Amino acid sequence: MQHDEKHCPLCGQENHCMAGTGEENHCWCMTAKIPKEILELVPQHLKGKHCICQNCVEKYREK
Repeated sequence: MQHDEKHCPLCGQENHCMAGTGEENHCWCMTAKIPKEILELVPQHLKGKHCICQNCVEKYREK
């Protein structure tokens, strides 16, 4: 599993986060309501460093 800022800390797939990048300085993750419970699933050493991907957030909400 990938462990860099471009990959989701839960599934390892690209998170496609656009926050702080060149011309696109806005991302869906900046306005999304991310459930607190899914944030708790992120390994401690990755918290606040890697964005959870939209797919993982949507799958979590479907539970």
